[in-house]
Amino acid sequence: MPARRRNVRVRAFAKINLTLRVLGVRADGYHEVRTTFQSIALHDTLTFAAAPGAFRIECDDPACPTDPTNLVWQAAERMWRAARRRGAPRDLVVRIEKRIPMQAGLGGGSSDAAATLRALAALWSVRMSRDRMRSIASELGADVPFFFEGGTALGLERGNLVVPLPDASASWVVLVIPGFGVSTREAYGWFDRDRRAEERVKTSLTAETAETAEKKIPSRARAEREAISGAASAGNDLQVSVSRRHPDIARLVGALGRQGASHAALSGSGSAVFGLFGSRRAAAAAARAATGRTCRTLLTRTLDRVRYARLARPRSG
Repeated sequence: MPARRRNVRVRAFAKINLTLRVLGVRADGYHEVRTTFQSIALHDTLTFAAAPGAFRIECDDPACPTDPTNLVWQAAERMWRAARRRGAPRDLVVRIEKRIPMQAGLGGGSSDAAATLRALAALWSVRMSRDRMRSIASELGADVPFFFEGGTALGLERGNLVVPLPDASASWVVLVIPGFGVSTREAYGWFDRDRRAEERVKTSLTAETAETAEKKIPSRARAEREAISGAASAGNDLQVSVSRRHPDIARLVGALGRQGASHAALSGSGSAVFGLFGSRRAAAAAARAATGRTCRTLLTRTLDRVRYARLARPRSG
């Protein structure tokens, strides 16, 4: 009989959103989205080790919460119950080597949660169907299910319905991380506020001819309306609203484009901006150009589905 695992180590990879469309607000209060996820090689590393006493989380980043607000904690609680164990999780310590920036739209917390479910299923010998595992993942967060798929995938509904797509062409990725974070709640709140303002403009246009109304709209409002309509070509519907509150976002996206990125945009709700490049040399040059006093850059690569599955597999030791 094989020896029982005493510790498990697993990588939790980041993602970028190649596209993000916000289609409206659902009856449950969440937003209906259509997004294209893409795995990248940047990752956290989580080690799950047997240790007597209460369950605890340790992290090398002091900004990372180590209490029940961390999705790792919540994932451990769910897997503990799935293992039919009583009370609260115990006799386990989770050590997180944090490399994915927080509040950056890169899915670090969600990926850590998915990695926890995979690792504890192995550590505690929990047998669970694929559908059940993804159902638990969806309860933890809208994009957690993606991290059981990896590669390039379409996210529907809240982003939790994941449909695999043919892997996008391999690219080098420049991530630019501003000195501020953006919470998901903030970004969607700004988007809703801007959309309501845009609807008021459209309503006023129905009361008179477009030409007459156009003259009455302040130049700033016209510019903002044009920016909103141009968001479709940017690929991320949240980008304009976030850029209005943080103008550095638009500046960084433009700078990556001028450096030759084949595609540059805000990832998710931000604050990270990414640019895709065909060669490491071009990506490294763009990263050097983007580095400044108010932001930092990371250079990484996209991961296809096969490589993601191999590298994200929990391992003993």
